Amino acid sequence: MSASQIPPAAAVPGDDTPTLLVKIFGKDRPGITAGLFDTLAAYSLDVVDIEQVVTRGRITLCALVTTPGAHGTGGGTTEGGLRATVHGWAESLGLQAEIISGRGDNRPRGTGRSHVTVLGHPLTAESTAAIAAGITGTGGNIDRIFRLAKYPVTAVEFAVSGTETESLRTALAPQAAALGVDIAVVASGLQRRAQRLVVMDVDSTLIQDEVIELFAAHAGCEDEVAEVTAAAMRGELDFEQSLHARVELLAGLDVSVVDKVRAEVRLTPGARTLIRTLKRLGYQVGVVSGGFTQVTDDLQERLGLDFASANTLEVADGRLTGRVIGEVVDRAGKARLLRRFAAEAGVPLAQTVAIGDGANDLDMLNAAGLGVAFNAKPVVREAAHTAVNVPFLDTVLYLLGITREEVEAADTLAG
Repeated sequence: MSASQIPPAAAVPGDDTPTLLVKIFGKDRPGITAGLFDTLAAYSLDVVDIEQVVTRGRITLCALVTTPGAHGTGGGTTEGGLRATVHGWAESLGLQAEIISGRGDNRPRGTGRSHVTVLGHPLTAESTAAIAAGITGTGGNIDRIFRLAKYPVTAVEFAVSGTETESLRTALAPQAAALGVDIAVVASGLQRRAQRLVVMDVDSTLIQDEVIELFAAHAGCEDEVAEVTAAAMRGELDFEQSLHARVELLAGLDVSVVDKVRAEVRLTPGARTLIRTLKRLGYQVGVVSGGFTQVTDDLQERLGLDFASANTLEVADGRLTGRVIGEVVDRAGKARLLRRFAAEAGVPLAQTVAIGDGANDLDMLNAAGLGVAFNAKPVVREAAHTAVNVPFLDTVLYLLGITREEVEAADTLAG
């Protein structure tokens, strides 16, 4: 645009510029928005702001415009004439109109801008009131609210300004637990849509099972594996020690059991939808697991994952040896792999998302730009940036600002 094409400064409404807020209410139908602005066009107005919402077939359309002649335009038209014309047009369509005089634009939004996503199953009026009060209590202002999804959970997003993201997250976290809803607070900005790498844990996250337990069932040593797991949970063994102790119990198992375990693995509800939608929207997706490549390699192929890394069970003479080979994927290893995947994908670490459920995932969750605790232990929920406590993995999409309509469109394109 050349300098001669830039609109004059007077065309931008200042605090003293007379403006009109034109509000239209009624039963929605095609052509209302076009009809309103066709009506306003006769008055040579400048459009300052527009917002439109349709709820259960009822439209609320708001247009903030300059008054006739506010910038020396509009000829002989008058504000009174505009009011009469708009009311007449609205009545002809069975709509209601309200026109409010004022000055200037909307008040400036405060510094510090965030998106607060709330997942409820259901989302009650009581919890919504408490969240709104919590936002206000931090000095924040709710600029906009809109629904992201109504199924399998109700997901709504609050656009908030006037308070810092970390302060807002700290204030709302205890409310989430008390109200029985999931609340995610992320900074506003282009980087939110630019989170192009999602890495998740496998056992009890991407899948419903613990793979070591599936192998143990075939070896007849479920109780022994459970005892070692419990010792690790009590802090008596670290992950690497517990892994070696459990894998030793699988020694001698025929390698044909791998195919049986693969067939027994159950994906978490919403897992396919999550991955398919992310892939359709240009994200890269990976998994890191304290389990075994004998399973994760199959998942990578089946689901079209970009990255996968896990421990590898050693096989000799057609049987499991009871050992793992290569570097063990433990808590620190998961965070290291997240960084490696991000580097290979060309994605800054701040634009990554990590999803996990156990203490073994904490380093990865903390290293990611957004760490999501999925149906996790309390210690993990408290340490992660946000938590999801419903059994549907695709609800993570709403934390990224992806709507249910976008999910359904991805499903349609995927066939």
